[in-house]
Amino acid sequence: MQTLIDFDGAPVFAIPGTADTGAAAVREGMLIEGPQGWGEFSPAPDASPAVLARWLTAAVEAGTVGWPDPVRGRIPVAVRVPAVGAAEAHRLVTDSGCRTADVVVGYGPPADDVARVQAVRDALGPSGSIRCDANGQWGIDDAVAAIDTLERAAGGLQYIEQPCATTEELAAVRRRIGVPVAVDEALRNAPDPSALDLTDVADIAVLSFGPMGGVRRALRIAEAIGLPCVVTSTGETSVGLAGGVALAGVLPELPFACGLGTRGLLTGDVVAQARWLVPVDGRLPVAPMPPGPDADLIRRFALADSDRVAWWRQRLRGALH
Repeated sequence: MQTLIDFDGAPVFAIPGTADTGAAAVREGMLIEGPQGWGEFSPAPDASPAVLARWLTAAVEAGTVGWPDPVRGRIPVAVRVPAVGAAEAHRLVTDSGCRTADVVVGYGPPADDVARVQAVRDALGPSGSIRCDANGQWGIDDAVAAIDTLERAAGGLQYIEQPCATTEELAAVRRRIGVPVAVDEALRNAPDPSALDLTDVADIAVLSFGPMGGVRRALRIAEAIGLPCVVTSTGETSVGLAGGVALAGVLPELPFACGLGTRGLLTGDVVAQARWLVPVDGRLPVAPMPPGPDADLIRRFALADSDRVAWWRQRLRGALH
């Protein structure tokens, strides 16, 4: 165990996404070792300076002060279904063991979205829950039409996540539909998420461990917003994913299965396979700290492009100041 954080020596990793799931081609990031353990710094390439700083806070929290004590020991989890064909969507849900699915929509022909959602319903059966996530892809009128179609295809949607990009558009869509609206990107990418007034914008707030600055900051954001919350992953390794599980474990109320069933979207991990955060019977255990990375896997998935390594180190230095 080290007593100081060696930011300059933090390993930079690159893990390919699984080719047949529509996941990101490669997940890149850095691993930050603190006195108490490890954290992950893997913000999106277009993350703002404010979001970079929050990601660093989250990574350091895990390895220094640790996380608050949980109020529950296991977390119900939703499987992530990217923009894939119907057969692959069915397989992902069936293999996951989860009873809730987050289905990505809005990236192709509407008929493909409908077929994907129908396949997910078939895999889940009538008692499973389906949420659709458009990642802000639609305009207002397109969103209203698509949500109506998808709700019928699903036999009911638990909620629709980020159908449009802006809070103004979300509010306009929400007034015209009967499906609850969840806000994700418009919340986590805000300069100050806790300052947003979401009264007429959304029914549910989607919390992300890294972009919101770790467990403690996310809890303060949830309290300030005052909406029911669900926790989601941004596609991290098991080191970062553990932070999302920890956040879900400490929320006072957890009315929804959390979008943390994403480990299968990567071809590998920086931790040994026995410590992968893969749902069992649709649940993940809450741990007091992240799993530690394996030295051989750090070497195996080390980012080889020296220019990209320098870019990541520059981002980390920027987040420090």
